[in-house]
Amino acid sequence: MSAVSAQTLDLLRKYDTPTICNVVELFDLYSRTAGYTDGRIQACYPKLAPMVGFASTATFRSAAPPRAGDVYSGLAEQVASFSALPGPAVVVFQDLDDPPAAATFGEVMCTTYKAFGAVGLITSGGGRDLDQVEAISFPCFTGATICAHGYCHIERINVPVRVGGVTIHPGDLLHGDRNGVTTIPLAIAAEVAAACAEFAAAEAVIFNYLKAGNVTPGGFAAAHAECKHRIAALAKRLKA
Repeated sequence: MSAVSAQTLDLLRKYDTPTICNVVELFDLYSRTAGYTDGRIQACYPKLAPMVGFASTATFRSAAPPRAGDVYSGLAEQVASFSALPGPAVVVFQDLDDPPAAATFGEVMCTTYKAFGAVGLITSGGGRDLDQVEAISFPCFTGATICAHGYCHIERINVPVRVGGVTIHPGDLLHGDRNGVTTIPLAIAAEVAAACAEFAAAEAVIFNYLKAGNVTPGGFAAAHAECKHRIAALAKRLKA
């Protein structure tokens, strides 16, 4: 697993998820329609700051009782595994019930995760206790809201999961905000973080022109061309 410094994580938190996606695209590592969650996954708390951390993955069921243990079986083992990650955990659940039968998370689970250093949660299933979880400022991204916990239990931890159309592996670097969640390849994380300011400055050429007033089609075309030129130069350096 490639090391990602605390400074890089701090820098990534300064930018929104669309900007992160724009910069990752410049490396041409994979299709522009890969690596991020689709519209099934929505931010529960869109006003919270960007979430940046490493995936602690798990599978989940709630339609029937677990074979052993209680509804919170597996939680202690899961939080213990956070220490193996290179930074703060983002809990990622794939709900194996189709459709989801009950909430993946609530106040107890999120309070537990935050106490053990996690910085957010993503689930293909549902959530509940939304007011209480919002009160502890714990970012959550879900596919549904469901009022009961059913027979909630964790089946497996630290396995690849499929959430919102993207496969997430244990330790993957994730960035999420009100716009959605994206993965960031570990090998380029530092370069992505460092390039965000330059990408934003390139886009600002267009915004500054439009805000200045007295716009013309020709002037807009020139500003757009300058923006495109700057982004192309940045992409060339990043891929070199």
